Amino acid sequence: MNQLEAVQNLILSKIEDAHVEVSDMTGTMDHLQLLVVSDIFKGKMLLDQHQIIMDILKDSLKSSLHAVKIKTLTHDKYKELTKE
Repeated sequence: MNQLEAVQNLILSKIEDAHVEVSDMTGTMDHLQLLVVSDIFKGKMLLDQHQIIMDILKDSLKSSLHAVKIKTLTHDKYKELTKE
């Protein structure tokens, strides 16, 4: 399992209804961009949403990750943004 899959699986194991997309921003597999969609974010400030993800990744950030760029959305907002 590569780093992208490991991060995706870690988030999915902690947030049941999550849709997670992970991409490598630099080609080094230690600067990742995350899109996490979950209704766990409903009614929470953006800072609190990102803190949820950072708490999940805190051990990975100590060892294998250098930086993450996080985007969080509820399922309704994600559907609204991806409508064609």
